[in-house]
Amino acid sequence: MKQIIDLHIHSKYARATSKYFELAEIAKWSAIKGVDIVACGDFTHPAWFKELKNNLIEVADSGLYSLKNDVSKVKFILATEIACIYRQNDQTRRVHLCILMPSLAAVEKFNQALTDRGAKLASDGRPILGMSAKQVLEIMLEVDEKAMMIPAHIWTPWFAVFGSKSGFDSLTECFEDLTEHIKVVETGLSSDPAMNWQLSQLNNITLVSNSDAHSGPNIGREANVLDLAEITYDEIVSILKNKDKKKFLYTIEFFPENGMYHFDGHRACGFSCAPAETQKLKNICPKCHKLLTIGVASRVESLADIKIENINLSQHIPYKSIMPLPDLIADYFGTTSTSKKVQNVFFDIIQKAGNEFRVLLDLSLDELAQVMPENLAQGIIKMRENKVTLIPGFDGQYGKVEIFSAKEKLAAKTNYQKTLF
Repeated sequence: MKQIIDLHIHSKYARATSKYFELAEIAKWSAIKGVDIVACGDFTHPAWFKELKNNLIEVADSGLYSLKNDVSKVKFILATEIACIYRQNDQTRRVHLCILMPSLAAVEKFNQALTDRGAKLASDGRPILGMSAKQVLEIMLEVDEKAMMIPAHIWTPWFAVFGSKSGFDSLTECFEDLTEHIKVVETGLSSDPAMNWQLSQLNNITLVSNSDAHSGPNIGREANVLDLAEITYDEIVSILKNKDKKKFLYTIEFFPENGMYHFDGHRACGFSCAPAETQKLKNICPKCHKLLTIGVASRVESLADIKIENINLSQHIPYKSIMPLPDLIADYFGTTSTSKKVQNVFFDIIQKAGNEFRVLLDLSLDELAQVMPENLAQGIIKMRENKVTLIPGFDGQYGKVEIFSAKEKLAAKTNYQKTLF
């Protein structure tokens, strides 16, 4: 059975996260988006873990959970993200790690093991640990052999295994003799699979994509589409570990330029540039003469050892690039995705079509035109065909994806105003 899975989100206990991000809110937005299985997020936080124990019930010994007394079909997988900040080889390392667990009992053991080693788990939903990534992996493996570690958003400059300001040049440098246990990595919003295919060291690694959502509307902005013989934790982990190309159908991706760290740049100066320009500038901002923040495109280029034209596509799991439907509607109207106009149109479409992924990925042009203006439907087809204009993000600033012309936007505004009278 095809299942859309988002393995990395947060809860209301994580820094810079919506105060409304409760389990019911997560389930509600997962259904709106079309996500079938979603991470519970932040299971290391004591107060949140208490809520998980009180409000979740395991679905038929599957290792997946549902909300008690809830009609939602959305299932939860037990997952968290932690931050490791430590010194190795005279460098400060900052690495974020996602961890999946097969049961609440295993989560409890893992949390206790971290606490016994001095971790302050109540400090944040994504706790900062003064341990190495390898040490956390050792603890995880001791707690439960079914647990899985996934290095998070591996290219992000500040907190990632390959980050320009924080990480390593290989997984082996980070995890040493335990590297064999790292079977999966998360590509992050600012890179897509094709960029990662340029590294031979990742050839046998499964690439996953997740939302890292801090609020309901961001759930599923990236996700994974699996064909599960059984809807269980074990089946999901087996597909990921074995890079099962028959059962891992594709990932759903942000356009990487839309991510916050795709290009190099200096946000304070409003300056960004492509890797080639960065090299000419010797990594120095031409406006303030401080160091640029080196983004994902540059880091991939620096570590890549396979030319794009030599990539063997048969080795890899395919992907589809999207922009979130509210962003697409906002581009159509020339306004913001949180505006009342956009939200009204979005929820009208969802009510008619079922969920966001059906709209973005599955419905034909004729079917789309039945639930939205024809020009907006044409925009979705353009998105599927990658006929978009991309303005890369940099140094913590999201990029932009544009589909509609100025003429189309003006017509959309005029037609919308007519419908109000």
